[in-house]
Amino acid sequence: MLTQSLRDPFAHLFGPFDQLEIKSVPLPAPAPAALRPRRTLADRVRAALLGLTGGRGTMLEHSEKAWASITFAGTRHEVVLEFCGPEAVAAGEELIERLPDHEFTLPGQLVADATIAKVDHRFGAMERLEVTAVLLLLEEV
Repeated sequence: MLTQSLRDPFAHLFGPFDQLEIKSVPLPAPAPAALRPRRTLADRVRAALLGLTGGRGTMLEHSEKAWASITFAGTRHEVVLEFCGPEAVAAGEELIERLPDHEFTLPGQLVADATIAKVDHRFGAMERLEVTAVLLLLEEV
């Protein structure tokens, strides 16, 4: 003879899941608090240019190309920044003025040349400025 139970046979399916013990899945290792991702040279160039704009620009594109000559080695960075709105466009115009004479502080690098290669300024209800800056960096030896 079978006995009847008043206990729900499916109660474990709808119970509190935070109390379940799972033995087949390893616990994630805690990340060390002291380690942080290393900033690359490209990250430093982007941060320097965005700092020069006062944070009003948006990075659209960044390309980096290594180059070398008989006496020097370095990288060429081409960065496209976008400025939308009147205040941001004013910051972009200030970048155009200040970039060629700006003294960058990039560890282990000398900025040999910093120029504006292209400017696209659109007027209208939503004023927009797109600036292409080219930086030529030399490795310090």
